[in-house]
Amino acid sequence: MFGAGIVVGLLILVIALVGRGNPDPTTAGPESSPRATTPASPTPARPASTPSQSASPHLSPRSTSPSETATSRKPKPAPTKITTKAAPKPSASAKQGTALAAVATLPVKGRAPKTGYDRDEFGPAWADTDDNGCDTRDDVLNRDLSRKKFDGCVVLRGVLDDPYTGETIHFRRGITTSAKVQIDHLVAESDAWQKGAQQWTASKREKFANDTLNLLAVDGPENASKGDGDAATWLPPQKSFRCDYVAHQVAVKRLYGLWVTAAEKVAMQRVLRSCPTMKLPTRQAIPPHPATTSHPKHSTRPKTGSGSDGSGSSSRTGSGDSNPGSGSGSDQGVVHPGAFCAPAGATGHTAKGTPMECKTKPGDPRNRWRSAS
Repeated sequence: MFGAGIVVGLLILVIALVGRGNPDPTTAGPESSPRATTPASPTPARPASTPSQSASPHLSPRSTSPSETATSRKPKPAPTKITTKAAPKPSASAKQGTALAAVATLPVKGRAPKTGYDRDEFGPAWADTDDNGCDTRDDVLNRDLSRKKFDGCVVLRGVLDDPYTGETIHFRRGITTSAKVQIDHLVAESDAWQKGAQQWTASKREKFANDTLNLLAVDGPENASKGDGDAATWLPPQKSFRCDYVAHQVAVKRLYGLWVTAAEKVAMQRVLRSCPTMKLPTRQAIPPHPATTSHPKHSTRPKTGSGSDGSGSSSRTGSGDSNPGSGSGSDQGVVHPGAFCAPAGATGHTAKGTPMECKTKPGDPRNRWRSAS
């Protein structure tokens, strides 16, 4: 009995254990195929990580793209501001009545050909266009020199504070000394010819050649180096005089209706912006010459030409250089071959000493300085 009871107890225990273990075999069936379902469990894990990885690339372009846009936009406003500030300066400084403002009124064209240019197209060298009884060269020497000594109209000696170089030049009239001081056309005759003067009448060209607004006593060698240059190609070595020099050129070109080249206009504006309040120059009065009976009101002395090489610069030296003490005589001093002269029969010589005579020739009825032989 006791043994039977034990057996019964064991059976009950076995049944209980079997009942608890039933779920294991049940689930064991599905677990027998975990290899088929295993991929399903990693699959959700992978997609879960994928969105987190793909989110970061979306953030990085969003964070960099605004900075890139900002950097690309920053430099653009800068040049605009600079241009806006720079533009008003010239116009603001160009006040009415100033030389700088007048530059804007000059017509701009290209330089015309030099064809047909001859200094004689501007009339006799140093006429008496103001009817004061003295030729233009002596008028300018009288105006620009100090400590002068005269013989009638003729300036025999004096001192020039040269505006081109700043040097002090002691002028003495004579064959070998007169060329130390020359009378410069600030706007050279050749330059004027190529910028409108070839269309003028002969009387207007003669007036231009003798207009004291356009004339200045200067250092001879420096004047020769200028040639027929305009403001774009030549300026005085003494920088303190450049404003005055260019302002005179503007005044002359405006008065006579001459044009400027584009480069010349730029050069004029560049100089005058350093002196924006400078007014347009006007003619200075010529001081009276000492009273004299040596020369009539309308001078009959030969109007001599230039010692220039014909380049168009204004180095006309004048007449009477061989007789510094008298201002008259049979030999009228250094003359320029081909220049108009008076009276017929007057004699002179070139700078090299070649004898010249004031006379006509077949086909040319006007008196000019020609070879005496």
